[in-house]
Amino acid sequence: MQRCVCLHNTLYFKFCYDVNNQFSFSILISALDYLYKLAKDLGAPSESSTKDMSKSGEVDDTDKKKKTPRRRGVKRKIPDYESDLDDDEDFSPGKNEEAESEDEEEDSEPDVSLNVERRLSRPSIRAPRGNYCLLPNGLANNVMESVWNCFNRTKKFRDENFSPWVFPEWIPSAKDWHFLSNSEAEKYLPQEKESASFTFTREGIKGKIQLQTVKRFESLPHHSERWDALFFVGGPVRSLEWCPCPDGAATRQYAAVYCHKGMDDEHKINKLHTGPVLLQLWEIGDLQCTSRPSTAPHLAYALAIDDGCIWNIRWCPAGVWELPSTSRKAPQMPRLGVLAAAFSNGSIGVYSLPHPEALAAHHQMLYDLFYCVVFVQVKKVLTLKMGSNRSDHKGQSGLCFAMDWLHVKPHNLLAAGFYDGLVGLWDLASKSTLLKVRSPDGGVSLYPYHCFHAHDEKIRTLCWCRASSNLLVTVGDDRMAKMWDVRKSYVPLLAVKRCLSPEVYWPLFWSGILMAQECCFATFGQHGVHYFDSGYLGIKPYFVCPRKATVWSLSMSDWINTFAIADNGGNSLFSLLPELDIDPSSVRRRRYFEPAQRPGDEEDEEEEVENAASNPRKEPLSYKGAIGKYYLHFHDLDLVRNLKKKKRLLNDFCVRFNPNMDAYNWILSGGQSGLVRVNCARGLSCSVMLKQLHEAQAQFSAMFQSQEWFFSPLALVFLP
Repeated sequence: MQRCVCLHNTLYFKFCYDVNNQFSFSILISALDYLYKLAKDLGAPSESSTKDMSKSGEVDDTDKKKKTPRRRGVKRKIPDYESDLDDDEDFSPGKNEEAESEDEEEDSEPDVSLNVERRLSRPSIRAPRGNYCLLPNGLANNVMESVWNCFNRTKKFRDENFSPWVFPEWIPSAKDWHFLSNSEAEKYLPQEKESASFTFTREGIKGKIQLQTVKRFESLPHHSERWDALFFVGGPVRSLEWCPCPDGAATRQYAAVYCHKGMDDEHKINKLHTGPVLLQLWEIGDLQCTSRPSTAPHLAYALAIDDGCIWNIRWCPAGVWELPSTSRKAPQMPRLGVLAAAFSNGSIGVYSLPHPEALAAHHQMLYDLFYCVVFVQVKKVLTLKMGSNRSDHKGQSGLCFAMDWLHVKPHNLLAAGFYDGLVGLWDLASKSTLLKVRSPDGGVSLYPYHCFHAHDEKIRTLCWCRASSNLLVTVGDDRMAKMWDVRKSYVPLLAVKRCLSPEVYWPLFWSGILMAQECCFATFGQHGVHYFDSGYLGIKPYFVCPRKATVWSLSMSDWINTFAIADNGGNSLFSLLPELDIDPSSVRRRRYFEPAQRPGDEEDEEEEVENAASNPRKEPLSYKGAIGKYYLHFHDLDLVRNLKKKKRLLNDFCVRFNPNMDAYNWILSGGQSGLVRVNCARGLSCSVMLKQLHEAQAQFSAMFQSQEWFFSPLALVFLP
């Protein structure tokens, strides 16, 4: 057939030339007749068959319009392992047509994304689509699946990577603790003796709205149904941290809290300063996941410090807690934990804190008085400074705003970021005489073993990788977030420039970071909390939690794969993360609460807003003026049932999840008012997690019920 076509073309061009030369058409007619016979002999379709084909084509024309034939290269749909219930799918008109048109446009492109998605997806561990169901807390089992997995994996990781006993030389000694009288402690105390007026509205509980106040260092007991509590520290909360304890200890929970002295205090971040401050240690109570605490929060004791404001505090993650009943030779006392505090004089102090019971017994032995709130001064076990033993830095790096303790054994490294953009790394277990120097007053100073310049502006926050002793992330005022390998600190592993970030967190099981954002440099509608992959999986930045105001604080619980935030609008909320070892862009977002309206007439509220806008100078600019005109209204969501209802959980500007296994769902939050809230997310507990928790508690009790005094390094290492 091809030969006939070629011959036809040759004769056609021959004909063109022959016409010009006045050739006869008889040659052309004979040639066409020859071609027709030749094509018929070679099996060309006859005229009748051609007509039949045309008729069948007309009949099937309507079917082709209805059903598009499969084209070469069209992408196959990937199984939707992350989808929700069958009856909860979003409806979008023309969704299938748009998807088909997109597939047709991408026919000529290589199918690379499909291979990546197949490689990242793990269909074998997903529940079948028909097995989805709602749990008693209102969440689907596919949503809670990541919570169950993370709880089990976190327990295994802590057993393998947490040291049982570290810093044995830092045992609290009673001779280093000096008790202060009320008159001596007065200059260290916060100025406010009574809190601002406040009231509560709890979802599902009706009652009168009554204004209340709390005295300084006093608290309200845990609510009978919701288990939440409140206490007043006396000033704006700058930093707070839970005290870590071993898994299964089922002990009382403590938290270190620092607040500024005055409600309207202002501080210059580019200058060093000193002054008297108070670091408070609060006993929150015996927090459990299944029962209401029996005692209200109270102040255990407070440290009087003369080194200035405390910008950051961190506890040693593990290996420093021991039983309160541990028998030690006097003057040593059982150790509660080891805490580091960054002061406004440019230094970092490390304290070894005893259990309050041991300190109370020592106080009663000295003064023969019943134990009350104790204000003490204590000697630091270590002072961290920049520079070297030959050349004192004298605070040239400025204030330290960011600090973090190494989370994996042997927990000997502490990283800190300073105002000039430098990052210092200290080895707290170092014995080197070049790094460790004893001062004339008896104190011990430690200089960093490594420093590097991370940012051009001050470092706002930094965080160690939860699973590595070499990886670190820093965030500075130059709007850069950088990941570092501290062994090769001359160049960052990853640099992201977005906006200012008040806080960053590196989740334990995911190869990326969570960043809270200020709204000043963020794109409108894009500020909130973002997840940035380190480049290991190649996942694009994921917008985790949108907010309308600056997110000041960010805290995550690796036990339940959930993070909590507190923003500038007075909202505090928590969000469940999907499994981030796959691309989360296809995961459906679910909102279980939203900001609720304040009680009262809406028209009156609109008039108040208009009056405030027309007379801005009449609004109070100080704390005293504000408490005379306004009060605080805490609106709490029911965290046990009805998570599908849409309400708001109102809190303040600093929030922390409890890192301990026994109280993994308890949240601590505080802010400008000086009121610190204690809340329990009871809806995130389930029988699978409680069973593992009871096993850990039974194992801990079996190890120490017979010989509680045997809590020592040898006991922890050799006991089964």
